[in-house]
Amino acid sequence: MQNPSSPPIMLASASRYRQGLIDRFLDDYETVAPRIEESQKKNETPTDLACRLARDKAEAVSKKNRNALIIGADQLAVLDNSVLGKPGAHQKAIEQLMTASGNTMNFLTAVCILDPFNKRRYQHIDKTTVRFRRFDRRLAEAYLRHDKPYDCAGSFKIEGAGFVLFESVSTDDPTALIGLPMIWVAGILKNLGYLIP
Repeated sequence: MQNPSSPPIMLASASRYRQGLIDRFLDDYETVAPRIEESQKKNETPTDLACRLARDKAEAVSKKNRNALIIGADQLAVLDNSVLGKPGAHQKAIEQLMTASGNTMNFLTAVCILDPFNKRRYQHIDKTTVRFRRFDRRLAEAYLRHDKPYDCAGSFKIEGAGFVLFESVSTDDPTALIGLPMIWVAGILKNLGYLIP
């Protein structure tokens, strides 16, 4: 539920995972798929890239929706300082998982909220560290057949059976690994006068 005097909320994302998180506590919002260039710039760190993409997504949607509060987000999977994208297909997912086996992967989930009333930008980044257990290709294949996480950075879903691949997950916000750090988002919306349960 939202304060009627507050600007309408728009999620600058086509991600069904982020929509699922927002659905947990908001009934009234819209989603818009932002169209931006997502390639990494020369000498741009993964942290800077995640923050820039979240901001660029929010600003792209804001251009046509000046009176709405915009939530933009981006998530990167980082292994040995290399950014892993969404696998898209089975073979790439196998490669990502076998590289992750026995290693530690960091997930950077950046958020940018644009408040049209106060003309303010709020930004945040959550770092989640996932330690993968050592596993063989048979487990990776079985997991991929089960969850089909081909649209997920890192080739797994924590909200699915991805936990079978892990030794541990360290984070300040468990929802961040799904795609949006909701503890921070809910805090900002509450401070801006939105009525949330």
